[in-house]
Amino acid sequence: MTSCPRTYGRVPLSLLLCLLVSFCAEAEASPPGNNVCSSPEIKSCTQCLRRGPQCSWCFKEDFLDGADLSHRCDLQVNLLSRGCGPEFTERSKVQVEVDATTSGTQVSPRDISITLTPGSDASFMVAVKQLPRYPVDLYYLVDVSASMQENLDHLKTVGVALSLRMTEHSSDLWLGFGSFVDKPVSPYINVHPTKINNPCSDYEIRCRPAHGFHHVLSMSGNMSEFTRVIKRQRISGNMDTPEGGLDAMLQAAVCQRAVGWRPEAKRLLLLMTDQPSHLALDSRLAGIVVPHDGLCHLEDNIYTGSTRMDHPSLGQLSEKLLENHIHSIFAVEKQQYQWYQELVHLLPASYLGKIGFFQSPNLIDLVVDAYKSLLAEVSLSVSVDDQAFSRYWTSVSPICPNGSAANNQSCSGVQPNQTVYFNVTIGLRSCPDHGADEDIKVMVRPVGYNESTTVRIHSKCQCSCGPTGSCRDSNRSPCAGTLDGAGLERWPHQGLFMNESKWRCRADGSNVDCGGRGVCECGRCVCEHSRLGTVFGKYCQMDDFSCPYKGGLLCGGRGMCVSGECVCEGGWTGDSCGCAVAVATCQSPDGSLCSGRGKCVCGRCVCDGQGYSGDLCERCPACQSSCQSNWKCVDCHVSRGLTRNDKHCNRTCASDVIHINAMLTGSRGLHCMYISGDSCRYWFQSRSESGREQLHISTRAECASRGRVLGTFLSVCALTVLCGLVVVAVSRLLLQKRGRSPEGATQDGDYLCTGKELAYIPTSNEKTVTYRRERAPDHAVEMTVHVKMPLGEPWQ
Repeated sequence: MTSCPRTYGRVPLSLLLCLLVSFCAEAEASPPGNNVCSSPEIKSCTQCLRRGPQCSWCFKEDFLDGADLSHRCDLQVNLLSRGCGPEFTERSKVQVEVDATTSGTQVSPRDISITLTPGSDASFMVAVKQLPRYPVDLYYLVDVSASMQENLDHLKTVGVALSLRMTEHSSDLWLGFGSFVDKPVSPYINVHPTKINNPCSDYEIRCRPAHGFHHVLSMSGNMSEFTRVIKRQRISGNMDTPEGGLDAMLQAAVCQRAVGWRPEAKRLLLLMTDQPSHLALDSRLAGIVVPHDGLCHLEDNIYTGSTRMDHPSLGQLSEKLLENHIHSIFAVEKQQYQWYQELVHLLPASYLGKIGFFQSPNLIDLVVDAYKSLLAEVSLSVSVDDQAFSRYWTSVSPICPNGSAANNQSCSGVQPNQTVYFNVTIGLRSCPDHGADEDIKVMVRPVGYNESTTVRIHSKCQCSCGPTGSCRDSNRSPCAGTLDGAGLERWPHQGLFMNESKWRCRADGSNVDCGGRGVCECGRCVCEHSRLGTVFGKYCQMDDFSCPYKGGLLCGGRGMCVSGECVCEGGWTGDSCGCAVAVATCQSPDGSLCSGRGKCVCGRCVCDGQGYSGDLCERCPACQSSCQSNWKCVDCHVSRGLTRNDKHCNRTCASDVIHINAMLTGSRGLHCMYISGDSCRYWFQSRSESGREQLHISTRAECASRGRVLGTFLSVCALTVLCGLVVVAVSRLLLQKRGRSPEGATQDGDYLCTGKELAYIPTSNEKTVTYRRERAPDHAVEMTVHVKMPLGEPWQ
């Protein structure tokens, strides 16, 4: 390792002069009027250095005796003037180290180490050289839906012709092939059994089943094999217009081993389609809500995750293309050009070609033009780890060679053997929340190149304060102490060892510090931060997100979440504190709970499993037989004159019998009636009191006299006869009306006479008979006889 290198491989020294200032010069003092280091809020060395890279902390023991701690933080020049020598100051140090022992053919340097403090930044240079001839891997990813039949035929002559054409630009061309249609689920395809295996059965054509992605041919330099594979391809079919092109592109990019991408080759992925593509969240139409994991899912060269995961997002696809150094080329028909024109702006190193027909000359020109255009555009991508992205910032400034133009973070028009330089600046905004130092990795990748620069960043967020480790501040660790003979650190004033203090971070019966949701620092749990909510408690056992919700509120807003369970406030219970403990809503009119036939749960009656129902368990349709079962008991009491506490009858009754003088009222219990031999009705009620059945018999009988019964019987008979006569009369009238036709004729053909038609009634039958003699000597003789007979007399 070396600091402040003079060269980057073949990079001229003149182009790196700006780095020498950034690498080797340290920020000294700021103008006196802009001293950001002076603040009464600063009480420690760590707080001082976080004010900015120009601040320093004096840890000299007798520095400004009696003064406030904040005076130890100041500009370096001010501390020196007040007697704090350089050996007693802690200051921010920005350090950049470049490993000059490793360099790439196209990208240099390959490895850089940087030390940053909050508010500081460092710059370095990356050189990208354009080589004259690269080996090229070209993977054809073709839409094989039914509308692409003619275009698929044109591919049969592309392989050999393209290989001959690319010899002018590439040292070695290999080709691969894969196909796609769409996700094989409804509503993208017809899932009728006759259509799954042959989507073209309506057209009497044999098609292959629909598929998300099928890898057919790995990278190969054998053009005859490529042509043979193309000739064996058959079309497929689906229902909706968009296809699953982006889903297939991600699999072709990440399945490195199956596709056979070569590490040293320029990688081109050519997508051929005549339709737009599905985007992320479109799979919800098919009930697929699991986001794509960005991994390869090929089994026997078939994409198996098509029916389980959503289409990838453009950001996810862009990341995978960049990670795998792949240039993407879109060959689409004119109708879809505008749709893909907006798409390529969001994908790195992508090229869009518009052609009317996928014929061999057009495809060859498209591939050659795209290859030259992509190589002439050199851009740089800087990617920071997701967990640290918000704490860092980056800046890229290109230095383009003569004859090329700078465009934002790229250079266009770069020719072979030319080198593009990028000045990259990385700055640290803040330290992690826990305040500890951290190490992250930043990847600097020229888009489409198989070489990259790895930047290892060490963020220095804590002070070392000289060899003794004492910073003379008030933020000394509560665990700081002296080492005993066994090498264990002892807490001052407590006599506990560090390994013993960890047991204070474990709940009873647990063998994990802080329940696995925090770290143990000096015998106290520091709970982790979660995106879902807050973790708190002595052992990090409580949170505000893992318990059941009710009404959109955690624990219904009536409790606290502890270890995944709701601890409810007074008056509430249940898994989500949604059950009221009060039983007022379960009280029956007589004051009992649920009529004595159930329990009050969450303010509602849960009846016993004996056929009881109702809000208060007051109904029992299946209990009607209880009336008959008590008739014998009631008959005994009635026959003995309803004597109270009749011991003989009590032996035949299963319930406690109570005589009451009033009529039975209220809804509680089962109301029944018993009719004695003298036609008197006795009302009684069966109810449950304190778990024992009671029989309440009313002593007020309802009896009717014999004369009244006979009169009632005769009245009913007379009324029945009268109703029958009325029904017969009405029926006869209705039948006579239905029997008349509109012209006065009945259905049987009888003629019904009216007053005006009596003169036309016939009284006799008339008939005319004609006799004729044939074959007379001279002429035929004919005789006519008219006969009239009384009406009703038969003809003979």
